[in-house]
Amino acid sequence: MTSELLQRALIEEATKKSGLVWVRGPGVPARALWHVWHEGAACLLGDGPGEQPLPGLADGGTAEVTVRSKDKGGRLVTWSARVVELASGSEAWRAAVAELKGKRLNAPDGEAAVERWARECRVLRLEPTGATAPLPDDARAEPPLPTPATTRTPVPAGLPKLLLKRRKRR
Repeated sequence: MTSELLQRALIEEATKKSGLVWVRGPGVPARALWHVWHEGAACLLGDGPGEQPLPGLADGGTAEVTVRSKDKGGRLVTWSARVVELASGSEAWRAAVAELKGKRLNAPDGEAAVERWARECRVLRLEPTGATAPLPDDARAEPPLPTPATTRTPVPAGLPKLLLKRRKRR
């Protein structure tokens, strides 16, 4: 019993303090997702235009959540979760969205984001099942997933000269 309480406390405290969690759905590689901890679960917002994708996460399904340390970035705990999709407009949805709204950075539509989320996005709760996985011996490093959000272009020719001028002025 004490061990279960300690695991639950570790899951809650680590997840509350971390801005990102790595979530792996069935048959889908792990993906870094922003979240909020609300009423005993990690709440996620996504699958809408301009929001984070939530592949492999379906209502009633399972997921594996890995939490990193906020200060060092190392893995703290990996826990199993039950995925629950909140019905748009429900009391639980409104409570979760109120928390998510405060943490959503750079929403393109500001205050109107909540209406857009109700129309176009999903809000998921990842509820801990109580099971934690042992920390692996290897790094489990993988190359980043392909995304249209990253672009690699050559550095403009004049940029190094500009940066050096600024440094000399100080």
